[in-house]
Amino acid sequence: MAVVEVTDATFHNEVVASDKPVVVDCWADWCMPCKAIAPSLDQLSDEMADQITITKLNVDQNQATAQGLNVRNLPTLMIFKDGQPVAMMAGVQPKSSIKQWIERNI
Repeated sequence: MAVVEVTDATFHNEVVASDKPVVVDCWADWCMPCKAIAPSLDQLSDEMADQITITKLNVDQNQATAQGLNVRNLPTLMIFKDGQPVAMMAGVQPKSSIKQWIERNI
């Protein structure tokens, strides 16, 4: 399953109201570390499609949601489960570390 782009308008339906856990990748166009982890997230989205949904939130274009989530660093990954944030990871991590973090928190 492809990574899903979310916005201020779609965040509730795509993330909060989701039946399965959702990983939110908070990123920006100018953020090189964000671009560095994007291929890993694309791969994990396919590999773990039956367990999770991976979404991307552009913090520059969706400032209300980013502020509501208290995003301070980029990239920031968050896991939502049953509509609530349950875990957060900031900075660049290898794919294996991201996968282990997801598995521990879903």
